[in-house]
Parts: sequence; structure tokens; C-alpha cells
Amino acid sequence: MTTRRQTLAFTLALSALSCAPAWAQDVWPNKPIRLVVPFAAGGTSDILARTIGEKLQTALKQTVVIDNKAGAGGVIGADIVAKAPPDGYTMLIGTISSHAINPALQPKMPYNATTDFAHVILLGSISNVLLVGADQPYKTVKDLITAAKAKPASIAFASAGQGSSQHMSGETFKLLAGAELTHVPYKGSAPAIQDVIGGQVPMSFETVTVALPHIQSGKVRALAVTSAQRSGALPNTPTLQEAGVPGFDVASWQALYMPAGTPPAIVQRMNTEVESILAQPEVKAKMEGLGLVHTANTPEQFGSFGRAEIAKWVKVVKDGKVKPE
Repeated sequence: MTTRRQTLAFTLALSALSCAPAWAQDVWPNKPIRLVVPFAAGGTSDILARTIGEKLQTALKQTVVIDNKAGAGGVIGADIVAKAPPDGYTMLIGTISSHAINPALQPKMPYNATTDFAHVILLGSISNVLLVGADQPYKTVKDLITAAKAKPASIAFASAGQGSSQHMSGETFKLLAGAELTHVPYKGSAPAIQDVIGGQVPMSFETVTVALPHIQSGKVRALAVTSAQRSGALPNTPTLQEAGVPGFDVASWQALYMPAGTPPAIVQRMNTEVESILAQPEVKAKMEGLGLVHTANTPEQFGSFGRAEIAKWVKVVKDGKVKPE
């Protein structure tokens, strides 16, 4: 009888183990985790990834490897993660570019930004700022709109590139202010803002992170921020809504994704761990230094946000007749 019971117990244990998902058969994580950053080293996404990755190593007692796979506005790196095994060992720092603007702008994408990813957590948002060169005559947003309407398409705005949040801030401005501007795309923020400083282009939209030192030095003038609330880094600069452009609310954002099909328990565990990391004083200070604002959120809340962002930019692209490169 004892032998029969032991045999039955052993058989049931084997059956339960064979039915369990692969990740549950061992304690997760039991090997290094890869965190893909779809942009070059040194940028906001990279700094954020390395900050969180370092803390995750302690929390999960496992190595987190940062892997920079830059190109195509974040699409190349995002595609790698979309096609990775959903086993909890591959993550992505996604952005408004890789998961909202490009899906709305590009007719053919190698991945579906909604269905090919598990939404883990929205890490933070950052405002852009409308800048003009220090020598430009525009002192307010109203001055700029008046001039643009007087001579349509005579004023150009620089951006960090086609499909960037800076570019789409300009397209949104054109739509909501009814002011026709000419877009001049650059290969990155640095050359764009340098040409605004040098007077080659009169204005631009740029992230607060990049713009702040140039504003403080007096090389450019900030007319308004693009977010619905004022930026803590520029408390005396009005929002575009306050400056007379109703409904204007554009903010770039950073987020953490995993491949679709990653076990929900792993997604939730990662959400919990990262939320705890973002609450640490030294991490909060670094986030503030990058101009990022974080509000606690669940995977479900982040998923809803992501879907709304895509719908928002589909409308802007359609109404503004914005064409991809």
C-alpha cells in the first residue's frame, strides 16, 4: 500500500511539473536578463536603462545586460524584442517614437506596437519646449503665431528628425494654432539646436533635458512647454495651453516592455520591482535631472495609455497630412 501511494504521489508530481509553464519549473530569473535600448549610448533612454538595470541586479540577484541597438527611431531595437522568446529574459526601453509615433506614421512596421509586446510599466514622461534663437524677434507664442499667419510657411522649425516627438510637437502646433510652418529635420537634437543658436533656423521644439543648459546660458529663448502642466525644470515658462493654444498636450515618454506572451506573473513582478526602484531617492533625483516625471502605474494602466497614444498620433498624422521620409 505504501509503495502504491508513493508511486501515485510521484506520478502526480511529474504530471503537475509537465503542465507548469517553463519559467515556473525553475526559479525566475536564473540567468542574465537582456535589456535592449533602441538608441545610442549616452541618451535619455540609455541613462534610464543603466540606472534601472543596476538596481534590478540587486533586487533580482541576477545580471542585467544593457544592449544598445540603435536605428530607425527605435524600431530596430524594438523589433528584436518583439521577436524574442517570451521567457522573461528580454526587455526593452520603448519610447513614444518606437511605440506611438512610428506606428502611426510608417505604413509598414515590422511589429505591432500593441499586440507584440507585454506592457510592463510607464517609466516617465518629459516635456518638449518651444524655442527661438536669442536674436529672433518673437518674445511670446502669440508673436510667433501672428508672424506665421502673416506669411504662411515662411518660418521654419528644426527637429531631431522625422517622426521624433520634437517633429510631432511642431505638427501638432501647426494644427492647433492654425499656423503654417516649414519642417527642417536634423539627424539628432544636437545639430538641430546648434542651428537654432546660430540663426540658421529661427525656432525648434526640443526636450527640456537638451534645451535647459542653452536656455540658462541665454543662447535660446523658451516661449512655452508642450505638456499640459508646467515643467519643474522651467517653472516660469508657460504651457502652450496657457500661451493661447487650447488642447495642446505633447510629452515624450519612456517605458519598459517585454515580448508578448511573457507570463503575467513575471510582468507583474517586474512592474513591482521597477516601481520600487523608481521610488528610491537617488533614482528620483536622477529622473528629475533628466526632466522625467513618473506616476505609479500598473501593466493594465500602461497598456491603456499606450493604445491611447497610438490613436492620438494616428489622428495627428492624418489631419496634418504628415508623410514619412
